[in-house]
Order: sequence, then structure tokens, then C-alpha cells
Amino acid sequence: MGTGGDSMRPLLQYSDGYAVDIGSHVFPMTKFGLIREELLRRGAAVPGDFVEPEPATMGDALLIHTPKYVEKLIHGGLSPMEEAVLEVPYSPEFVEAALLWTGGTIAACRSALERGVGINVAGGFHHAYPDHGEGFCVLNDVAIGVATALRDGTGRVAVVDCDVHQGNGTAFAFASDSRVFTVSLHQQHNYPSLKPPSNVDVGLADGAAGDVYLPRLADALETTLGFSPELVVYVAGADPYEDDLLGGLALTRSDLAERDAAVLSAFCGAGVPIAIVLAGGYARRVSDTVAIHATTIEQAIAAGEAL
Repeated sequence: MGTGGDSMRPLLQYSDGYAVDIGSHVFPMTKFGLIREELLRRGAAVPGDFVEPEPATMGDALLIHTPKYVEKLIHGGLSPMEEAVLEVPYSPEFVEAALLWTGGTIAACRSALERGVGINVAGGFHHAYPDHGEGFCVLNDVAIGVATALRDGTGRVAVVDCDVHQGNGTAFAFASDSRVFTVSLHQQHNYPSLKPPSNVDVGLADGAAGDVYLPRLADALETTLGFSPELVVYVAGADPYEDDLLGGLALTRSDLAERDAAVLSAFCGAGVPIAIVLAGGYARRVSDTVAIHATTIEQAIAAGEAL
């Protein structure tokens, strides 16, 4: 294993500021710090691998979100209905954390373009639309990361979203942008009820397990490679797990590790830079969510070192 700071070793975007108090909630905000601890415990990472991202700027956010919505976020102007749709309590601290997560995704995209693999130990908040947040997602860091890469000169970007919930906000944001190819593998009969079409949507039946999921993933990856992306953002949700409280698929931890390996092999093998964000994970035991995310990152580190 390389040491932190090696020229091609993937950097891990992380901040203690990723976690914010949202009270008793199904979203385990503690997971970010626990993932860092687990990677260190495994010896998969060393302290020098973790770098503190800069928060996203207002200009970054405005690449995707409307000025009116951003103004509401900054000044606390969300209506009770807007906060209800968001499904997390609004606070200035939550917005600050969202800007940090988003900065981490922007940095992971840039790091991927420089090193082959970039990793954000957060991110994947794919339900936020340009004019509102929903489903725990206040800013769509995935879409902002993609838009930032396009602004900086990347020509074609793909998003491969393997969260159990369809990436509705991302699909909507890029519906008319031919430079972006969106792919979503998700449980069909689950949140969100309205699913704007991605370029490729794979809606899986309730209870689908790895023997169904992994062949469908292989087909989606082949189609994505046909787009010839210059950057891929991989939304590596832990919530297709069989014991997830908000998911209804039946992938085992082994299946999820095989999923990650397939995605990394497809794009790293083709020389396509890949940025990894974590998205959802609501396992009955938080330790399972942490272990799944840590395995995703461990494999991504190994893939980056092998380039």
C-alpha cells in the first residue's frame, strides 16, 4: 500500500464538518466520521490520505440551482412545505455542511481528472432539484460537481447512480444537456414517486437480489462506455443492502462489493477518470452502512493505486 501523499494515490475528501446535528433521524450523520475510522482501522487509508475540501461557493451552487432557491437557503427563507419536502430540519449549520459536501464532490471530480480516481467521503445528494430540495438533499452536489467539470473544460460526463432511490434531481437537471449521460439503477417502487427519465433507467422489482442486479448493471456499464465519457461520477449508495430500512432490494454486502468492483473495473480499465460519492445508507445497524461504504472506498483506493 502506498502512503498518504503519493502522487497517484487517491485523495479522500473529508471534513469533521460533514456531520451536523439533525436530531433523531434515519439519516446517520455519524457515518462520515465512522467511515474514516473504519478505513484507518483496516489499514486501507492513513491520516495523510484525508484532505479537507473547500466549501462550494455560491457561484458553484448557481451552476445548477436557481438564485431564488439559493437565497432562501442562505437566509433561512424556506417555507414549512419546502422544509417538509426536504425531510430534514433546516438550519444554517445544515446548509454549511451541504456546501462542504458539495465542495468535496467538486474536489473529488477534479482529483479524478488528475489522478484517475477521486473520492468524497460524503456526497451523492441526488434528489435536490434546481429550485428546491427534497429527500434529505438540500444541494445536488452530484449535478454541481458535473457542472463544474463541464465549466472547467471536460467535454462529456456520465453519472452512474446505484443508490436504491432513482436520481431524480440529477436526471432533471441534465435532461436537455447532451454532454451528460445519466444512468440510474434503483428499486422501481420506491421513493421518489415521480422519476424524471435518466438516459438509462433500470427500475428493479422489490426484493431483487444480486443475481438480477449485477447482470443489469453490466449492461448499463457497457452502454455508458458507449457514450465515451471523459469523467464518470459514481453514486455508490449503500442502501440496496438487504437490511436497509429505506430500501427494498436484497443485495448482500458481497453483492455490493461486486457491484463496486464492476463499476471500478469498467471505467478504470477503459482509462476513464471516476469520482466516487457515497449517497444513502440506512441499514438497521449503522455498522453495516459504515462497512459497506468503507469497502467501496477501499476498492476505489486500490483501483487508483493500480493505475
